[in-house]
Amino acid sequence: MALFQVDYYSRSLEKSTCFHMVLPNDVHPMMKEGNENYNRKMKTLFLLHGYSGSSKDWLLGSPVQELALKYNMAVIMPSGDNSFYLDAKGTGRAYCKFVGQELVDYIRNTFNIAMDKEDTFIGGLSMGGFGAIHTGLFYPETFGKIVALSSALIIRKIMNITEDFTDAIADYDYYTSVFGNLDELENSVNNPEYLVKKLKEENKKIPDIYMACGTEDFLIEDNREFYKFLKDEEVDVKYIESPGAHTWDFWSSNLEPSIQWLLS
Repeated sequence: MALFQVDYYSRSLEKSTCFHMVLPNDVHPMMKEGNENYNRKMKTLFLLHGYSGSSKDWLLGSPVQELALKYNMAVIMPSGDNSFYLDAKGTGRAYCKFVGQELVDYIRNTFNIAMDKEDTFIGGLSMGGFGAIHTGLFYPETFGKIVALSSALIIRKIMNITEDFTDAIADYDYYTSVFGNLDELENSVNNPEYLVKKLKEENKKIPDIYMACGTEDFLIEDNREFYKFLKDEEVDVKYIESPGAHTWDFWSSNLEPSIQWLLS
């Protein structure tokens, strides 16, 4: 198992940024014996961290290295700051473009993997779960499937909030700087629901989606609402609820089932 930390200059972000990557390209032949995952091309998963996190989070909090080895899957973990992986106004804030286009192209050109949609997936937790859904819908020709764990699907909560608004995470100014004009969010490209409807109008294939959320998670109702929306729109979605809160115990235990779903 090769572990990389790559620092490079991103034009989308106009700064040096970092991503971590696990690459099962040096596996001993004995470890491949009887493992059908090595009878095919390597798959690639872009895996996004949550709010206040970093590109190291999945390495420190989950068995991602073990699972990458087991399932012959490269995993790329970029740094998304607190951006919700959206393209905000202003130079150097194009995080959706960074993850969904620039980083994919960089990985393809440098490592010769993730060359096809069928071999390329995106996933994440919390803010990264939102980012995986949004980026996967924004670049449906790039990502074959989407995994979203405990996703921060907060669009409906922050629509039309007032300037004095604040919650346990952030305030009005933050949400406005990230999501844009909140009064127009319902019909904004920053709204995953809007992207689903837009793709349907354009008769474009919507990537299959896997959602999981703990029943004790403070985001459970937001996930239930989005799941209902997807079902009403006849989007192919697998939805899992199980005991758990907004913790690494839940995300770690749900990472392998979600990878198995990606490969099914």
